[in-house]
Amino acid sequence: MHDNEYSLLGMNDDRDESKDRAAVKLDRLELALMASNEGIWDWKIDDGDMYYSRRVLELFECAADEAPNIFLNAETWIHSDELAIFHRELAQTLLNAGPNTLAVDARVKTGGGNWRWLRIRGAVVRGVDGNAERIAGSMIDISRRKEAESQVEDERYLLRQLIDHIPVQVYFKDLDSRFVVANKGMAEWIGLKEGADLVGKHDSDFFDEGHWQTAQKDEDQIISSGQPILEQIELETWRKGNETWVKTSKFPWLDRYGKIKGTFGVSSDVTQLVVSRRQATHLAHQLEVKNEAYEEEVSLAREIQQALTERAFPEVFSARQQIHFSSRYIPISGLAGDFYELVQIDEERVGFLICDVMGHGVRSALIVAMLRGLLEKQRSQAADPGGFLKGLNDGLAAILERAGTTMFATAFYGFIDLSSNTLSYACAGHPGPIIYGVDGVQQLATERSQKGPGLGLIHGADYQVTTLSLATIKRVILFTDGVIEAENQQGEPFFQSRLMEIIGKNSDQTLDGLLDGILKSVLRYSESLHFDDDVCLLGLDISPCSGA
Repeated sequence: MHDNEYSLLGMNDDRDESKDRAAVKLDRLELALMASNEGIWDWKIDDGDMYYSRRVLELFECAADEAPNIFLNAETWIHSDELAIFHRELAQTLLNAGPNTLAVDARVKTGGGNWRWLRIRGAVVRGVDGNAERIAGSMIDISRRKEAESQVEDERYLLRQLIDHIPVQVYFKDLDSRFVVANKGMAEWIGLKEGADLVGKHDSDFFDEGHWQTAQKDEDQIISSGQPILEQIELETWRKGNETWVKTSKFPWLDRYGKIKGTFGVSSDVTQLVVSRRQATHLAHQLEVKNEAYEEEVSLAREIQQALTERAFPEVFSARQQIHFSSRYIPISGLAGDFYELVQIDEERVGFLICDVMGHGVRSALIVAMLRGLLEKQRSQAADPGGFLKGLNDGLAAILERAGTTMFATAFYGFIDLSSNTLSYACAGHPGPIIYGVDGVQQLATERSQKGPGLGLIHGADYQVTTLSLATIKRVILFTDGVIEAENQQGEPFFQSRLMEIIGKNSDQTLDGLLDGILKSVLRYSESLHFDDDVCLLGLDISPCSGA
């Protein structure tokens, strides 16, 4: 063999090694892209040749010989809602000396007839004349992200619908007391059509000097102190000469980092209320009609809230025993502060919580929402009643401290373990539940040492845990203040003693029958057709399993 033949063989070896290295690099790139769930594509514009990696073909749901060139046939493969943007971005990229990157998100029709959101990115290779000769890049499925974004937009729209249709005026102002956001009710109150028409406006554009200066002084005080002004009755004197009365609550507007951005407020028209106080006899009928309409709205809200709280009770049982649950929930307003929750760990272990938030309405409902969110975080401590309540307390206290407001909730949390035949509990200022068993009727958590502070009052508070045997317990009844604080005509509360008497005398009744009987007895005692406070009852029966 001649020398030049050896030389040629050596060159071929070098070329083979180069190809091998290139193949290894390509494999590595493919692996990296697979890890990121991205695929690559390469479009040679002059001859129309299009290369798709395996991942892109998976996104398209088609084989290589069936894969479309979506850039040449966009009308067929790109969703009509994104088609105009897709065309525009591609056209700009193909311009002589145009941008060197292509970036567009679009829904692409797959071989299976589905629509899939893809993030399409590409780098442009241009010739010496500036014309695009080749575009190569990546594609990744962003359908979940787009779906999440759509859900967020839907929720924002729903929230805006709610804000615009609630029968109060809602607004946000910047540090200069100029409107940033306002609902439709506020705009109409001012005399404008939409909330957007108020953006950038100041109270001085609508009210006389005496009123707007007082209002701005209040808002400056809120900004400097961080403290809200609650339920303040204001006389509004307008530049056009008329007067109105509103009931206003104003709060500091903080961003998510706690930095003050301005103020926000909620106000409602109480002009008729003020006038009615002055002319009570003349306007009594009108006020009664308005109250009836309000009660109808509250009744509807109550039905919705009660429907949301109703859920199937868990099945808790062991080879020897089983637990049956039942409840009664009667809020007096659309947004109540009483609630209960069951936390099941497995078939033999379950926790139960009853809670009563201070007050009623929006503020108490917000605290309920916070506690439900904190409760989810505490599920890992469900078997430790003291740690469970401590976590709820510390979380709520931190939130209320940042918000600069004082609220609290009483709570009782119990945990039953059928495998160890025990009941453990801890109390946060809540009335202890009543148990019935072989030893008769008793109330738990009656000792002062067993009652910790209400949730949200003292950060870092500890809650004592007490453990009892289930051997002597047949029934447990938990309740909120609405039951025991109902008063008769002489102002005497119902008290726990009457409740214990009812539970003892009706021990042979079913759990549902007992709870209904308690409600009837309280209403009969108070000689009323309704409760004056939210009522929440949660009962559980511990009984032997069939055949045990």
